[in-house]
Amino acid sequence: MPRPLNYDLHCHSTASDGLLAPAELVGRAAANGVDILALTDHDEISGLAEARARAAELQLRFVDGVEVSISWGGITVHVVGLNIDPGNAQLQQGLQSIREGRKDRAKMMADDLARAGIPGSLEGAYTYVDNPNLIGRTHFARFLVEKRYVRDVKSAFQHYLVQGKPGYVPHQWATLSDGLSYIRAGGGLAVLAHPGRYKLTRAEMRKFLAEFKDGGGAGIEVVTSSHSTEQYLEYAILAKEFGLLASRGSDFHGPGESRVDLGKLPDLSPDLKPVWHDW
Repeated sequence: MPRPLNYDLHCHSTASDGLLAPAELVGRAAANGVDILALTDHDEISGLAEARARAAELQLRFVDGVEVSISWGGITVHVVGLNIDPGNAQLQQGLQSIREGRKDRAKMMADDLARAGIPGSLEGAYTYVDNPNLIGRTHFARFLVEKRYVRDVKSAFQHYLVQGKPGYVPHQWATLSDGLSYIRAGGGLAVLAHPGRYKLTRAEMRKFLAEFKDGGGAGIEVVTSSHSTEQYLEYAILAKEFGLLASRGSDFHGPGESRVDLGKLPDLSPDLKPVWHDW
């Protein structure tokens, strides 16, 4: 029996908050045995052309993607768009509207950290930013690691930058309806990213999935780096219950920082219908 193709449909480059340039990311994926890769930077598609060109050189199948930031129920939810058309004007304008306000939020985050006794975080965070329009919490987390306020990026998100901790600033992203409309306008398939990370009760998750499906959402990440083995099963069950396609993605941000490397996740259960079923 031939081995199943190795799909990794969620990762990040320096175009948003990843550590590797798009071409480097693709090279690492190819070296790890990935057959089909999607680059899904946060609210940004500027890295796709470079990644696509490198993938062609390496004969790796490439999927144009993006990860859209959405506000729902008082929390931030991420939705991955797969097989998008980067040239679609409505998608471009929608992503631009989401990116606006990140700089103001970053200034407020730095002010809050300064009040907690951590000066210089804005300048420090920007040293980790390749795209100044995409400054975010991960860049602040890397600054906190550099200055030894925390041991690693995971610890930074335990002690800072999250609700109730210094450096957290709420932000209104796109609505669920708008975010899904941007992905659909670009011809993409909308997939709920890492559902196990959201602080939602089971009832709230079901409410979200119902709205997501009604709004045109098509899939859910079942196998992803932040899920436990138990969560693989939990979200597989929800995928089948809501008639959603199942996806697999490492959410890789960089070596030494991400829990799972590109292409190194378990396979999807064969009883699930994968997002690539009709590709």
